[in-house]
Amino acid sequence: MAAEVGGDSGGGKKGGKKGRKKGKMPRIDMTPLVDLGFLLLTFFILTTTMSTPTTMPVVVPPKIKENQKDQVDPPKIQESRLMTILLGKQDRVYYYIGSGQDEKRPPEMQLTGFSKTGKGIRQAIINQIKAVRDNPLIGPNDKSIMILIKPMDDSKYKNMVDILDEMNILQQKNYALIAPSPVELDMVKKYNEQAGIEN
Repeated sequence: MAAEVGGDSGGGKKGGKKGRKKGKMPRIDMTPLVDLGFLLLTFFILTTTMSTPTTMPVVVPPKIKENQKDQVDPPKIQESRLMTILLGKQDRVYYYIGSGQDEKRPPEMQLTGFSKTGKGIRQAIINQIKAVRDNPLIGPNDKSIMILIKPMDDSKYKNMVDILDEMNILQQKNYALIAPSPVELDMVKKYNEQAGIEN
């Protein structure tokens, strides 16, 4: 849309000077742009995908019927293939090898964290996997480890997510989430007292 611009052919002011003809100011109709804006807005609303909550898959054992509870025995596993991890407060991670059931030979408790620099729980799990693979007393069909994850009452939910992330990163499929026993809680308390850590 253009505005008309022109001048007089001969008349007008004296001396033959050409004068500019007064024309209307150019006008743009904005009505189609409003319709286009609403069409685009509707298109993007209908085609966009809303953020969905992410879930972490956890493998759970099948349910046991009431009449089968006495018939099902827990799986037996060698102590050297068993690793117990206890999640404590202030992002502390306690771990030991074995089940801790032998009172005559109490396990050696270790303390670490979620550091990724080679001194955290990830490296401890890698070391245990390597130790089991290199152990000649363990059969070739039993070269996997079983990890028992036991969060204590004063641990954070974030620690639970972090340890499950470590299981996924290391592709460790053999693990279980259970509550710590009173013996293990006492072991952690004694360890903190010996190390000078506040309980």
